[in-house]
Amino acid sequence: MKEKAKILDKDAINRAITRIAHEILEKNKGVEGLCLVGIRNRGVYLARRLSNCIKNIEGADIPTGALDITLYRDDLALASGQPLVRKTEIGFDINNKNLILVDDVLYTGRTIRAALDALIDFGRPKSIQLAVLVDRGHRELPVRADYAGKNIPTSKDETVEVHLQEADGADEVVIIEKNPK
Repeated sequence: MKEKAKILDKDAINRAITRIAHEILEKNKGVEGLCLVGIRNRGVYLARRLSNCIKNIEGADIPTGALDITLYRDDLALASGQPLVRKTEIGFDINNKNLILVDDVLYTGRTIRAALDALIDFGRPKSIQLAVLVDRGHRELPVRADYAGKNIPTSKDETVEVHLQEADGADEVVIIEKNPK
């Protein structure tokens, strides 16, 4: 595997998060009834960053949680070994809320389908909107992001890696070639 291109650096990621925060506030007419839930792992960090950004804009705290979708995945039976189940932390009522589901990369849509299944176990939001840092295309399910930091057309022979300070020690988005020539 070989790095093909750096798509976003730290400043570009920060600008994308700020833009998404403003779009969320505009679409939802403020923070009333709003909550954020990040999909583990990097979606959680992005949700927290969005929450902080919204707080800086509106002066209001937004309930923010973390969702583990491991046991809801449709490829669980195909995984080798024991799946790593992490903690879901949603310490607030999601019923009748405008819930923003946050993830790092939108690809086939299967992760989002699993997240929707998992969320319904916690209640019935008024709406579920999707915010992603990167939309790379290649959908297998009818899923679309309401908010995307960057649309990056990719080949199926490429992967998009999001590196965040909290998990990886740096902020960047890179395209990796799976089979470099």
